[in-house]
Amino acid sequence: MYTYPDNVNAYQLKIKQVFSEVGKVVVGQSYMVNRLLIGLFTGGHILLEGVPGLAKTLTINSLSKALHLDFQRIQFTPDLLPSDLIGTMIYNQNASAFEVKKGPIFANLILADEVNRSPAKVQSALLEAMQEKQVTIGETTYKLDLPFLVLATQNPVEHEGTYPLPEAQVDRFMMKVYIDYPKKEDELEIMRRMANMSFTGSVAKVLSREDVFAIRNEINQVQISETLEKYIIELVFASRRPLEYDLLEFAPYIQFGVSPRASIALNRAAKAVAYFDDRDYVLPEDIKEVAYDVMNHRLILNYEAEADGIRTKDFIESILRKVPIS
Repeated sequence: MYTYPDNVNAYQLKIKQVFSEVGKVVVGQSYMVNRLLIGLFTGGHILLEGVPGLAKTLTINSLSKALHLDFQRIQFTPDLLPSDLIGTMIYNQNASAFEVKKGPIFANLILADEVNRSPAKVQSALLEAMQEKQVTIGETTYKLDLPFLVLATQNPVEHEGTYPLPEAQVDRFMMKVYIDYPKKEDELEIMRRMANMSFTGSVAKVLSREDVFAIRNEINQVQISETLEKYIIELVFASRRPLEYDLLEFAPYIQFGVSPRASIALNRAAKAVAYFDDRDYVLPEDIKEVAYDVMNHRLILNYEAEADGIRTKDFIESILRKVPIS
């Protein structure tokens, strides 16, 4: 049982306790936990890209225990069907009637592992559930359990036998987060911890389902000035019209700028960052902190950019340098 000082927001301290509890099991992935919590508390979904073995499954499983939420892992394969994901109608011989068998999508935290290994119809079923927060089985529509967060992973190593997500579908994810290898000291701790065959890694419950909605409401009350609202719009428009923002070196390489979903995600994510930092107002640094994860998968460069070695990261960094806060 945790106690908190009267003059400090208990929920903000509980969020720090969530990081601590997940850290008992997972080493060096506080950045990924931060982005997952931003998605959970602002109603977004996260697309993760990283090589195998970086504790993606372990992290979201540990997080579900700390938040006391239902967790399901779905391994996407080429032969997966939409009914394997959302459920189907089965015939009950005893009752002589069809009944609904709900699929693993009916959980709070979903790990869609290697989502690009399944064909488009399965990807569409997942993305529809993400967007509408409901699925249709037979002739009946069922609401999904809330809160609902999808963490989808892509393996950047293998491309053979995969079905890349279309740009329009990727845009539905609030953020795309790249996970890199751990630092030397972190990997040493990982080795020591996991090589110990008696290590259990128990995670205590910190937040409840009701707490998640209460925190979401508090994040919604975080203030963002009109100046910073306009700054977000300027960042978005700079990605679409680089010539107007003196981004001459990148203008020939831009096929499509970011969509309006980017401005919404930047606003929400910046509020969450401010809240995690014990503030009830947004700073420019909060917007800049999440800009790359929000914008990188929404910027579409042309083939000339790939040939010349131009990366979306370079373009976003240039936008953040060139666009002033008026």
